[in-house]
Amino acid sequence: MSAEHDEVDRIVGAWVTQRPDLDFSPLEVLSRVDRLSRHLDRARREAFRRSELEPWEWDVLSALRRAGEPYQLSPKQLLQQTLVSSGTMTNRIDRLVGRRLVRREADPGDGRSVLVTLTEDGRTRVDAAITRLVDAEAHLLGVLARADRDRLAGLLRKLSLGFDA
Repeated sequence: MSAEHDEVDRIVGAWVTQRPDLDFSPLEVLSRVDRLSRHLDRARREAFRRSELEPWEWDVLSALRRAGEPYQLSPKQLLQQTLVSSGTMTNRIDRLVGRRLVRREADPGDGRSVLVTLTEDGRTRVDAAITRLVDAEAHLLGVLARADRDRLAGLLRKLSLGFDA
């Protein structure tokens, strides 16, 4: 396959031959997004694995790290950021506490509530993972000039806004 044509071009070309009555332009975009998503998923899993984290652990730990010092959030805030059920979040926090990556602390503002706090080991792992992740993702985008990356980011943002609303 030449540098000017990829596997999606081959697939769409075959469909055009078989079904010339259909507009396959959506496949030209979204099939590429799907294929790129698979490459991205592999790169992310490897970055997390090298930091001894599972993807779900990354979700929770990175939310805490992004919160800034003292790197703590309520379970409800973690739910909002990770989009999982309450039962799933409780299980995840329990498992992370067991690995000593987070700890539960009483909320000083509400004695009935708890806060989840990132431990030093959790911070070390999430910092290593984000460094590896940024490097891996930069490698995936290496064939694009900065202006192309910026334009693509803008187009993808425009497309995703309808889903994030």
